[in-house]
Amino acid sequence: MALEQKLNLKLAQRLVMTPTLQQAIKLLQLSRLELEQALALEVQANPLLELAEESPAEEETASPDEPAAANDGIDAAEASGAEAASAAPEGNGDEPAAAADSFGEVELDALFSNYLQDSPSLSQGWDDGEERSLENSPAPLRSLFEDLSLQLRLGHTPAELRPLCEFIVGNLDPDGYLRVGDEELARQLGVDVETVRRGIAAVQSLDPAGIAARTLQECFVLQLDRPSLDLPPELLARARRVVAEGFDELLHQRWERLVQRLGVTTEEIRGVLDVLRRLDPRPGGQLGPDENQAIEPDVVVIREADGWRVILNDDGLPRLRISPRYLQMLQNAGVGGDAKRYLRERMRSALWFLRSVDQRQSTIGRVATAIVRRQEEFLEHGMTRLRPLVLRDIADDIGMHESTVSRVVANKYMATPRGVFPLKFFFHSAISHAVEGDISSVVVKDRIRDLIEQEDPGRPLSDARVARQLNRLGIRIARRTVAKYREELGVPSSEHRRRALR
Repeated sequence: MALEQKLNLKLAQRLVMTPTLQQAIKLLQLSRLELEQALALEVQANPLLELAEESPAEEETASPDEPAAANDGIDAAEASGAEAASAAPEGNGDEPAAAADSFGEVELDALFSNYLQDSPSLSQGWDDGEERSLENSPAPLRSLFEDLSLQLRLGHTPAELRPLCEFIVGNLDPDGYLRVGDEELARQLGVDVETVRRGIAAVQSLDPAGIAARTLQECFVLQLDRPSLDLPPELLARARRVVAEGFDELLHQRWERLVQRLGVTTEEIRGVLDVLRRLDPRPGGQLGPDENQAIEPDVVVIREADGWRVILNDDGLPRLRISPRYLQMLQNAGVGGDAKRYLRERMRSALWFLRSVDQRQSTIGRVATAIVRRQEEFLEHGMTRLRPLVLRDIADDIGMHESTVSRVVANKYMATPRGVFPLKFFFHSAISHAVEGDISSVVVKDRIRDLIEQEDPGRPLSDARVARQLNRLGIRIARRTVAKYREELGVPSSEHRRRALR
């Protein structure tokens, strides 16, 4: 059989992820802080974009040989040589201008009128007639590394050990623990193990007590060795002995074995536990700035006379616009060649970016409105009326794909009269109820927590007994589901609750 080459024509459809579509998808899943950073980076990368708050220092005037249409703003832009902005996003921008290829097809007036208008600067200068003092400015918060390094420089640490101690401080985790072995540190620094141990001891002498410990047991020992604890000497000595000799039994709550091994009474063990509760298992958390940050909601839900209203929170977001200077250059008939092609390409990129941002805000508003429509009872009555919801429900309501809804709810927050919640909070699986139909798994978890909090400490409820009580309330749930929800709530099993001293 002879082999030969042939040319065949084939018509087929396929999904192509254009760069503009990838950009729109990327913007859709960004959080508010990440969106602010993306807007700032785009302003730096594209000269045709600028912040709306930044008014030009001086308005450029048209030259005598420039056409009079250059002063007509947006109408002139629609008839200018920037027609490539409405071309296909995958074009290269080198095609000749066509009459039908104009800004009118992009509908600049409708889509980006607020971006193309000049606005005065809202910022005020420093010298506004009021006397200001730097003494009222808050001091910058020091990190864990900066705080401990400052203690090393101000303390009595030998000069030859300071570089070693700073290296050790730099290897501490946020909780203040040293997770690197002595031999590994010695190998990295090229010193002997004994020198490393001297450096670790110097760091452990810093405040707070327990810093640079390798284990929780060592952290407690370091804190008990500090004279700052105002405790009776015999109680302090007993606590050191329990931590040093019976820490494993203490962690696993094997009280009988601990009493037999150390020859102490149960009441003395209770006293030791009271002492250990005063110790900090994460000493590094006492230093450095607080990692808890204020959440800026993406949407705000308010109650009005005719129902609930969803408002997009645009406060604080940078407002972008097309630069008037470059717009005039694009209109100028004297600009041509490579400069004209570059401006057309940048204009097309700017318009697609602004359109993607506008589409992102519109999509978030539609998803938030659909969520509020389905969770009105929660907004009215609270957690007990939270309804089960899945991504497909919202996708069907707004006519979008589930993956789009998943990107929208990622890292977004909603401010409601009930508090600020992530959008993902409203999506939970359904549990069957004999009377109310399907209820949210969050409501079931609340019921499980209430039952455990109200149990008899001497006879804690097992997962099977919790499941039976929920079934009596009409909630159809299995024992293994109760166990899963209990673990998600961070509640120990009935056996551990029984062995714990109460």
